[in-house]
Amino acid sequence: MNRPAPADASLIDSRTAAWRLGVTVLLVTLGNSAMYVVSVVLPAVQAEFGIGRGSASLPYTFMMVCLGLGGLWTGLWADRWGIARVLWMGSAAVGAGYVLAALSGNVWMFGLAHGLLGLLGGAATFAPLMADTGLWWNKRRGIAMAVCASGNYIAGTLWPPLAQWGISHYGWRPTYIALGLFCGVGMALLAFLMRQPPPALALPAAGSPAAPRATPWPPDRPFGLAPAHAQWLLCLAGVACCVAMSMPQVHIVAYCTDLGFGAARGAEMLSLMLFSGIISRLVSGWICDHIGGIRTLLLGSALQGVALLLFLPVDGLVPLYVVSALFGLFQGGIVPSYAIIVREHFPAREAGARTGAVIMATLIGMALGGWMSGWVFDLTGSYRAAFLNGIGWNLLNLSIAGWLFWRTRGPTRRWVAG
Repeated sequence: MNRPAPADASLIDSRTAAWRLGVTVLLVTLGNSAMYVVSVVLPAVQAEFGIGRGSASLPYTFMMVCLGLGGLWTGLWADRWGIARVLWMGSAAVGAGYVLAALSGNVWMFGLAHGLLGLLGGAATFAPLMADTGLWWNKRRGIAMAVCASGNYIAGTLWPPLAQWGISHYGWRPTYIALGLFCGVGMALLAFLMRQPPPALALPAAGSPAAPRATPWPPDRPFGLAPAHAQWLLCLAGVACCVAMSMPQVHIVAYCTDLGFGAARGAEMLSLMLFSGIISRLVSGWICDHIGGIRTLLLGSALQGVALLLFLPVDGLVPLYVVSALFGLFQGGIVPSYAIIVREHFPAREAGARTGAVIMATLIGMALGGWMSGWVFDLTGSYRAAFLNGIGWNLLNLSIAGWLFWRTRGPTRRWVAG
């Protein structure tokens, strides 16, 4: 095996960076497939194991918690060993996780297998690749990170209908084995193309700053707060927005089944929702580069709340398709905006660790929301209360984003971050 070339600062914003970004999107698409396949298989698993909707949602919850925790570890390992080695480890975990899930005899083994899929599999292709992308771009870092994050929604667009077709024709267990082989081998092969060290590693310790952006506070006082306080607020906002976000994403297939439209229609709605999210993430990346991360977060949170409200009066097939598409368009740029907020308001040397922490919080929110929506459904027998629960959490996120935005309009003296 040839040794990778040394880091070369001239590759920042280069054609090589663009080519690598394309490979990154493919890796994210393969590594994050289980996040959306588990939603499609939920009704079949519930029926086979004879469990309630809340219990059937627990594997998703466990996987998302493990995905968040794994992002911290895989990010640290990528800094030490390089992203390629982490990706090879992740490819093995994805293949093994799918196969173990297919062989499970109860929901607990099924959940543990999904924990492996999240902890070492999906985690290898989430936070570490977001951080790696930021080290290859400077002028267009916002749109580049949005493209990277879009791989997650490409996974959501591609895999649900394919998984549903496999479940309908062959059953969920053979479908899981096929997914494990395809995604695991695909990740392992693509990892060979990721051995080039990021060009930012060739720069002085200060690194390559983001484009300067005016902020009313010095870097050691983000939003005029102690760094730890600002970090905790962003993490709480991340949990809240993603509790709300997970309700339609995790339960749209089951919701359509309950309404009598069938799981296949629900899988199509999930695919449409996440395809719309791709468009939203790209547009939001462009918006971030122009108006900043906190304004983009505030806009996305407000629009997500509107979309959740639209689900309440809708129970027809065509209106559900429309609202699902709108939900994807409205919320897709929320999570990437946190990485830009951290880059704008915290010292550059802390960006990696703080971004990982906030991304972990968003994944915990997805995990909590996936379980909580099923639990609320079991208590009430209706998804209406689950949607209202999501709206309440979204209001918390909107309040935090609004207050932080207000803090950015503080003192008249202005500092330049970065």
